[in-house]
Amino acid sequence: MAENNVDVAVLMGSDSDLPIVNEVFKIFDDFGVKYSKSVLSAHRTPHQVIELIKKSESNGCKLFIAAAGMAAHLAGAVAAHSLKPVIGIPIESGGLGGLDSLLSTAQMPPGIPVATVAVGKAGAKNSAILAIQMLAISDQALAEKMRNYRQNMTNEVLEKNKKLNS
Repeated sequence: MAENNVDVAVLMGSDSDLPIVNEVFKIFDDFGVKYSKSVLSAHRTPHQVIELIKKSESNGCKLFIAAAGMAAHLAGAVAAHSLKPVIGIPIESGGLGGLDSLLSTAQMPPGIPVATVAVGKAGAKNSAILAIQMLAISDQALAEKMRNYRQNMTNEVLEKNKKLNS
């Protein structure tokens, strides 16, 4: 559950979300971001979700990432109980290709925002990058790592272009 001195608490609605959410952990590990990870459900363990939020915040957590499929209410449940930023990762699960999860995550009532990223692995990666950008506002070392990350992406694309045209 909540660990001491983490910057980001990552929640998954089910352990079946782990193959997607592992993308978050890889990026956080590369950047040295301290995080916790939990499997909790907005519907099946609502009291434990609230307990995790309170413990995480008291342990210095600065923001939350919540991944969920189908009804995808986890990010909204976290946002309803925290004043910290919440990033929602919609997970594809069911016959709608993740559209149900995307809409459930993005369509929050006024005053309870959830920053919503793309469905699936691309969204998981972007949630980690967005979290790092938020943390880098007050962490110059992390901001420098982000600048280097972006420069490396640029260099990779330019190298692919060079190979294509040589």
